[in-house]
Amino acid sequence: MDIPRMGVPEKLANRMNMAEQHEYLRSRLSRRSVLRTSAITVGALAVGGALGTGTAYAAPTSPTLLGDAASAVDGSKVIPVGRHLAFGPEPDTQFRVSWQVPVPVKKPFLRYGKTPWDLSHKVEAEIRALHTPALVPGQSPVDQYYVHVALEDLHPDTTYYYGVGHQGFDPAAQQAISALGTFTTAASRDHRWGKVYDPFTFTAFGDQGVSAHAANNDNVILAQNPKFHLHAGDICYADPDGQGLDADKADFKATTWDAFLVQTEAVAAKVPWMVAYGNHDMEAWYSPNGYGGEDARWFLPDNGPDKRVAPGVYSFRYSNVGVISLDANDVSYEIPANLGITAGRQTKWLDRTLKDFRNDETIDFVVVFFHHCAFSTTHQHASDGGVRDAWVPLFEKYRVDLVINGHNHVYERTDAILGNKVSKAIPSGATLEPAKDGVVYVTAGAAGRSIYSFDSPQTYEGHENRVDEVNTYHFVKGQQKVTETVEWSRVRYLGYSFIKVDVTPAHLGQKSSMKVTALTETGQQIDHYTIVRKVGEGWDSTTDDDGQGGGWGW
Repeated sequence: MDIPRMGVPEKLANRMNMAEQHEYLRSRLSRRSVLRTSAITVGALAVGGALGTGTAYAAPTSPTLLGDAASAVDGSKVIPVGRHLAFGPEPDTQFRVSWQVPVPVKKPFLRYGKTPWDLSHKVEAEIRALHTPALVPGQSPVDQYYVHVALEDLHPDTTYYYGVGHQGFDPAAQQAISALGTFTTAASRDHRWGKVYDPFTFTAFGDQGVSAHAANNDNVILAQNPKFHLHAGDICYADPDGQGLDADKADFKATTWDAFLVQTEAVAAKVPWMVAYGNHDMEAWYSPNGYGGEDARWFLPDNGPDKRVAPGVYSFRYSNVGVISLDANDVSYEIPANLGITAGRQTKWLDRTLKDFRNDETIDFVVVFFHHCAFSTTHQHASDGGVRDAWVPLFEKYRVDLVINGHNHVYERTDAILGNKVSKAIPSGATLEPAKDGVVYVTAGAAGRSIYSFDSPQTYEGHENRVDEVNTYHFVKGQQKVTETVEWSRVRYLGYSFIKVDVTPAHLGQKSSMKVTALTETGQQIDHYTIVRKVGEGWDSTTDDDGQGGGWGW
């Protein structure tokens, strides 16, 4: 169904990206008319009534009005919900703690300490208020309040207890002791030169939403005791249309975020939940790039190329693994609402960050996660040529160890790929050395939304049905599909699932390993393979395989 573009003439809207539509509407409406029609506001209210770091993209929310509302609230009757953790740029010393309250409480804070009976450290929090008016007739306005704390200068490799509260509700009180959570910082960057890092596990998926299947996946993930979790875009599906257009507002439901954060809290209150942004996370009406709502809800590392334009682009280092989150909306040919939003800055940053990680002798493995697939064969989305054009050459240049995508609601894994061709077959149970074998791509988009389909048969552990060639397609500029026949699709599974990655660091000169396992929502294993890399196997910046500068020294 063709939905009108809500104020932008259809012929214009079809030629505009998200930012251009926003600018068009802003130029047509005076500030008075915006106020009169309750245009979307993303504001931030810090503790004590002072303005925080949030951004108002339309009429700014009045801190006076929010302050009056907070002063009228009986804080003892308000319980924080939806706690979710994140790393700062340095997970050994920096954590971010976020939660939600149903009303603008007064003086929110976080307490933390090394035991549950000594929460002597108290840190003031900021409230980021998000107002969503009635976007179309029949909808009701929604006010949401997200609370955030940045913790700095923590001790590495240490478990902390924490509780969140506000005036009238103190987690240190006896009646609230059950509301405490825990988090554990990473080992110090300098730890490696004293002894080998301890083994650890992390998990990943994309496209979760709110469902019984999503909750099942969360339960199995928690049983793996991961140190962090990667969510490769399409987080909750409050915007089910996912085109990044103003027209998407017709089906938008802001309160889906409330349900998602409550569902996820069982894991995310203990395990840092690191998100990348997908097409369903471009909520166009909140900001020119659609990320104003995400800025209110999440507190991610700010070390990317441009936090204002692409807040979901960042990196962090945990033990011997460097992790990079990318915004594939910036390069997607399939869904071009945000195509080119960073004007190439994200790709240049990716190149620099990959080089820095490869030059860091304490990092063995590099993991990159983002939404749109570089290599997939589903009937619904298949592969995005924009990702292939912009980033695959860099993944191959630096021999990225693991690329994790969502977007396609299936589990699919490739063989090792170089130059869009199989460089080494990687059947289930095999071992891969990316430095010489190439790059494996995993689509882990079956976290909770409805499952997609393949045009070729499923094939996975215990259900092998290998075919040599798969007929599929990829998107090129102009949202056009180009058919192709490929040999790299190794594992295909239609069912709810995620991946866990067991990392085993090693001594200098020995081989560290990452065992990648795909598990279903009931814990059944459907795929596994192992990635190994020699510790100290470095990147030689003077030459590469084609003599152009930058390569591997074996």
